[in-house]
Order: sequence, then C-alpha cells, then structure tokens
Amino acid sequence: MRVITQKTVGDASVLEVADVATPVAGPGEVLVKVGAAGVNPVDTYIRGGGFPALGEPPFTLGWDVAGTVEQAGEGFAAGDEVYGLLDFPGTGGGYAEYAVLKATSLVKRPSWLTLEQAGATPMVALTAWQALGRGGVSAGQRVLVHAAAGGVGHVAVQIAKARGAYVIGTASAAKHDFLRSLGVDEVIDYRHQDFTEIEPVDVVLDTVGGEYAERSAGVLKPGGVLVSIIPGNPGFDVDRASALGIRFELVLSVVASGADLAALPQLKVQIDHAVPLAEAAKAHELVESGRTTGKVVLVP
Repeated sequence: MRVITQKTVGDASVLEVADVATPVAGPGEVLVKVGAAGVNPVDTYIRGGGFPALGEPPFTLGWDVAGTVEQAGEGFAAGDEVYGLLDFPGTGGGYAEYAVLKATSLVKRPSWLTLEQAGATPMVALTAWQALGRGGVSAGQRVLVHAAAGGVGHVAVQIAKARGAYVIGTASAAKHDFLRSLGVDEVIDYRHQDFTEIEPVDVVLDTVGGEYAERSAGVLKPGGVLVSIIPGNPGFDVDRASALGIRFELVLSVVASGADLAALPQLKVQIDHAVPLAEAAKAHELVESGRTTGKVVLVP
C-alpha cells in the first residue's frame, strides 16, 4: 500500500510517497481502508521536529481517518463506513491507504457527515469537546473562541451553541458570514477590532497562542476559565492565572473515544481543500498558511 513518510524532519518538502506492506489488525483492532485522512496543525509541528511525539523519523503522520472496514471483527462488519482517531500521541499512520485503529476508537459514520467531513472530524471534534468540557461551558455562559473559523474553532462554536452558550468568535471579516451560519452570536474582525473591549466572558478557548492567551485573561470574569490548546504560552501558567482570579487549562493530549464521537451534536464540518494523498506536502502548506476555513483532508 502507499503511505506518506519522511526520512528527516523539515519543511513540507520532506514528505514523500512510499510503498509498504498493508498492516494487519490484532486483537481489539480494526483494519480500515482509508477514504479520507485529516491534516491538523500538530502534524506540521511533528513533521518539522517541533513536537517530537514520534521520536526520530522515518514515520507516517496522521491520526484521524474515515473509511470502510476491510475485514469483519470486533463488532464491525466488512464494508461498514466508520471514522475514528488513532492514539494521540502515538505512532500515527493515517496518511495511508489502510490504517489500523482500536475498535473502541471507532464509530460508524453518521449520515450527516460525508466521507471527507468524517475524515476531518475526529481530532478537532474531540479537542473542542474536551476543551469546552474542561472549561465547564454551559447554558447562559458567554464564550469567546479565537480563530473561530479554523479547524478546532468552527467545531467548538457549534458545540458551545449546542450547550446553550452565547458565542463570540474572532476571525477575518471574510469569514464572518460563515461563522454566523454556524450560529455565532457575535463576530470580531481581529484585524480591525480589539477583542479585549468586549463585555467579560466566562470561558475563552485559545487556539492561537502567544499574546492571545495573555490578552484573553483580561476579558474573563472573576472565576472564569482560559482553555488553551497551544503549548508554551510564554509567561502564562497556572500560578499567573490564579493570581488573576481565573483558571488556566491546557488541553494537549486528545483521548480517542468512539463514545465521545457518537455523543457529539450534528456538526457541520467545513472542508477547505481535499488533496490527493501523494500531494501531502501541498496539504501541509495549506494548513501552515493559516488562511484555511475549516479543515484540509488527504484523499488516498
């Protein structure tokens, strides 16, 4: 089968196609013929050596996939349409024609998700689900989501709305209509508006990092929660949050759960680009541009 591999860390040009043996599912596992594999920012970090979760190359990136069950077993029948998340951090392997996943990390693909949408969903949906859960988002709360039209952001605003929250999203002006279509109550053009001037909020979801975390602390109500999915925010940690009368939560490791995927609302997952598997370098360049709306997927 074909996979995308890399022999060294570096820019997107290190990604290359290779032929390897098709993997074999073991006890508690399912072999899936991949129809679409999500491309996430963390993939680009690992490829470049900035997040060495896999150790030294060669390795194959990719954690969320959708496709068909190749061989019956573990509660799934051959031909079942499924989607799920490989263990993260873990060995990856989603950028391939076939992938082996734990049966407990798979769920049958729901009717409201296309194959490409399902391949784009697991990591961002579970990240948003767990981050908003860590923040304790509930009905009546005010929630600020940064980069709200991005992969995690556009899913997070839908989950927050499903929980009854008033949602504010930052994005460029060109993406405001898209966010309104998802139910966002208030949109902020980060290029021309200062988000710190809004009325205080209960929860901030930081998907950007850097100064955004520090500035976001200033818009939280006393006892509010700042949830970040970006590691290494300089000068911002639990002690500083405590001093400001807020709580800081960092969500990095995503726990794959078929039950959690099944419990998510009927998400609208936006596909910005569907890229052939052999053009994985192009997919990484799109993600790294920071200009995509929603997700990029690889299609074997």
